[in-house]
Parts: sequence; C-alpha cells; structure tokens
Amino acid sequence: MAGRKMNTAPRNDPAIAVVSGTAAGAVVVMNEALSFWGGVDPQTGKVIDVHHSSHGTAIGGAVLLMPGSRGSCSGSGVLLELALSGKGPAALVFPGPEDTLTLGAIVAQELFGCNMPVIRLARAAFELLASAKEAAITTKSITADGGRIQMPLIQLSNEALILTPNDLRLLGDEEGVAAKVAMRIICSMANQQGAKTLVDVTRAHIDGCIYAGRANLLFAKRMEDLGASVRVPTTMNAISVDYANWRRQGVPPGFGEAAEELARTYVQMGCRASFTCAPYSLPEPPKLGELIGWSESNAVIFANSILGARTAKHPDFLDFCIAVTGRAPLAGAFLDEGRLARRVVAVDLPDNSDASAWPLIGYLAGLASPDRVPLIRGLAKTRPTLDDLKALCAAFGTTSAAAVLHIEGITPEAGSVDPFADEVLITRESLEEGWRMLNDGASDIDLVAIGSPHASLHECRAVADLLGERKVAKGVAVIITAGREAIADAEADGTLDKLQASGVNVLGDLCWCTISRPVFPEHAKVVLTNSGKYAHYGPGLSSCSVRLGTLLDCVEAALTGSVEARLPTWLMRA
Repeated sequence: MAGRKMNTAPRNDPAIAVVSGTAAGAVVVMNEALSFWGGVDPQTGKVIDVHHSSHGTAIGGAVLLMPGSRGSCSGSGVLLELALSGKGPAALVFPGPEDTLTLGAIVAQELFGCNMPVIRLARAAFELLASAKEAAITTKSITADGGRIQMPLIQLSNEALILTPNDLRLLGDEEGVAAKVAMRIICSMANQQGAKTLVDVTRAHIDGCIYAGRANLLFAKRMEDLGASVRVPTTMNAISVDYANWRRQGVPPGFGEAAEELARTYVQMGCRASFTCAPYSLPEPPKLGELIGWSESNAVIFANSILGARTAKHPDFLDFCIAVTGRAPLAGAFLDEGRLARRVVAVDLPDNSDASAWPLIGYLAGLASPDRVPLIRGLAKTRPTLDDLKALCAAFGTTSAAAVLHIEGITPEAGSVDPFADEVLITRESLEEGWRMLNDGASDIDLVAIGSPHASLHECRAVADLLGERKVAKGVAVIITAGREAIADAEADGTLDKLQASGVNVLGDLCWCTISRPVFPEHAKVVLTNSGKYAHYGPGLSSCSVRLGTLLDCVEAALTGSVEARLPTWLMRA
C-alpha cells in the first residue's frame, strides 16, 4: 500500500531460524513462561495451567510468542504430541535460547518430517512482532500484518561446534542408524545452546518413558526399530501405570497396554526399570562434580543443587539420545558460568517453621527467579532433611526454568554468586499470600495425595506414625506414590502393613503427575497434598481443586474428610 510504513528488525540483531520451516497464523502472545506438561492439554492445544495468565488460550495453528518455557522436561513430549496431531502451534518464537519446546520441534522434524519453525528474535524485534495480528514465516523471512513488518531470517550456524573423531564416527554409519540420529539431535541442540563441544556423561535418566500420548511411544518404537541401545547406565522415571498391577486396578486396556509397551521398549533398549521420579534416592547416587545426563525437572535440580553433580536440564527425548551416545552438549549447568547465582532471594522465614515451609519457599523462589540461578538466603539456621530439600527443588522446578539453585549455608556451591547479582525479598507477607493461593479450595476433602516426587521410606513412616492404628474415614482416599526400593523397604520393616491396615493405598511405578483415572479415584473433586509440585500441576492434570497442606493437615483430612483452608501454625500470627 502506497505510503505505508514498513518496520524491519534491527540489522545488528538478525532473526534466527533455530528450526527451519514455513508457517502462517494468528499471532498469540504469552507474557510469562509456561510448562507445556501440566500447562497445555495435548489433546486440544489449550492452556490448562490455572495459575498462568494465559489460562484457557488456544494455541493450535498460532504463531506463538513466548518469553520461554519453564517447569517439566516433559514439555517436549507434549509439543511432539501436538505437532503429530495437528493441534500444535504453527511456529514458536522466543526472545532468546529455549531448550524444551525447541527439542520437541527438532525431534518432530528429524524423526517424523513434521514442520514447526522455531525462531529466535532479539528483544526489540520480539516486541515488534508481538504487536502484529498475523504472521507468515518462510525459510528466509518473517512477514506480518500484510507486510507492515518484515524481518529477514538467517539459519542457525553450526560452525562453532567442534566434534571429536568419536563424535564424527557416531554421526556416520559405523555405529548404526540410531546412534547417528541421536547425534544429529544432540548436535542440533548443542548449536542452539551455543555449545562449543560435547562432553561424556557417566549415567542418564529417562523422563520420556511417561505415556503422555502416542508421540512418546512412537519416538521410543522408532528408536528401537533403528537399533538403539544405551551406552551408559540409565535409569527410568516414573511411568504412567503400576506396571504389574494396572489390569486389576481397572485401567482401560488401550491406555494401560500403551503405557506398558512404552516402559518395556525402553527396558529392551537397555534402561533399568527403576520407575522413580526420585533417582537421587537410589543406591549410589551421583557424586559431587560428576557429569550426568538427567531429565525430569526435580531430579535435575536436586542433582545439581544438593548433590553437586552436573547436568543440564535435558528435555524428554534428548535424555535418551544422550543415553544412546554417552555424549551431551557442554552447556548450561555443566559449566561454571551456568551454575553462577545471578539473583539473591532473601527469605524472611519465621523461626518456628516446619517441613511445610520447604515446598512453599521453593515455589516462591521459582517465581522470584524464573529465568536465572538463585542463591536463597535466610535458611542457614534451619536443619533441612533430604526430604525437605527434595520438596523445595520440586516446587522450584514448577515455576523456574533454572536447573540449579543454591542455599546459603546448606548446599555445596552456595558461594558461586555473581558479584552483580540483584536481590529479591520474600517477606512473611509473601509467604502468607503464597500459602493462601496454593491452599485455596473447599474444606471437604475427597483425596489425600502424598509422594510428588516419590515418597521416601522416612515419609511413609511419618504417615504411618501419625495415623497410628486409626483408619481412614469413609469416602476419603489416601494414596502414597513411591519408588520400588522405598516400597520394598517399607514392606520389610512393617510400615507398609501399618499403612494398609489404616486404609492407605501405596502405589509403585507411577507418580502423581502421571496417575490417571480410575487409579486416581473417580469420585475425587477436592485433593489435599503436601507437595508444592502437585499443588501447581494437579489442577490442570486432574481437573480437580488441589490444595497444598501440611502433613498434619493431610492426616487430619484422611481421618475426618475435612480441613479448612488455613495457614500452617508457623505462619500464624499471635
């Protein structure tokens, strides 16, 4: 149109096609990062995270602009499911590097020939495109609003990545097709992360064994057909069914058989049937400084932060590629600079706090530091257990994209702080407000959910001791999910018998973020949990009201069927 002003991206900040392709659609803008796992319905493409500002938004067919992703590593699986079903966004646009959804798009293209461009823009260009109503992407340009906005596109360069002779052998035909495909995916991710080389890892942990839909199974079967097998010791995350018992639990055969086949496929490719989302609780956990290739957000954060091992927060599918090759991009939390705290989060914690403080602190620390590694101050006088730290790391992983956190006076690398780090204060009022938000809901409780991440033997004992010889109230379901080792130990010392005598159901192999109906009780509408992670993801995953409570609240709800929304004792003012 004559006289119409055209806007272009700044010349010194080119638009980069991280994953090349063509797309067109309405521009949809999100103002905060989102976990696709628990945040987007893989069947409809709608945002289901009730805590997110874009809740209810449909992203199917959209040119989706996001500041980044956060939360679960399983977001890549959800994106692949959406891509294969045609319910996903037409393209993804980020103002900087992003791993989880990008990896899903890489796998969609590499293994399934699915077209979903991923574009990286400088901040000014991102904000310019966000002002548009519609956009079209080719391999060479972005055009929006009928030409009002035009941006030339360049392809992401792979020239900086230095490969060893062994890497090149894996990329060739000598080590088999599966290793070649895995290395191609790893190299694509390394390029977008800015890695200069790859690194050997000693072990891997697979998160993609969760059956979130056919895409997870299709990936595993495709890799099996290509001859894949793991090269390093590899554990597996919780799966989506109780492997040995799902048939008698009433799980629909279509779902149960697919979930079982997915788990079995990974085992046949050499993975260990550990089926736990708390692999750090297994015998011989990673050591300080050990380089590992883990997925599952809480496991990654715990390994980096509490154990001092080193792993990036690898998205689903990349975890298996790393297991197949023994190689990972040398980027992110593998590097000293990727572990440096760039924000101080000071917590005004009351002196009489208890275990329920840890998931709340983790959740709020993630909100306070959504895109960078924090150093948390104000907790040095506490004496947290490993279960407390597990709860903190898991809740932090729902609201932050960071793979590491440090706690002054507690974690091994708490001195790694940028001298220019800024500071955020979590006040007592912030703690009260956060608890009220996560504790909001009806008083009558249908279901008590414990074990997200998987409960330890100590946590199982704590529930058994609080219940004593009393029985769960009629109409209330109490379920603990735990790893196989913890359940075996609980059986050996009598804890399992005590829990079952009280009416508590202890389930292995699956966890709260993978459980489905009817194992998740059909009648449940209001859930009480002591997990900050499940309090966040639960509403979207279960369509129930999910409240965060103390362990004492959970036991009271189990015995009476009711607990009012209230602050924990340590947050109550005189």
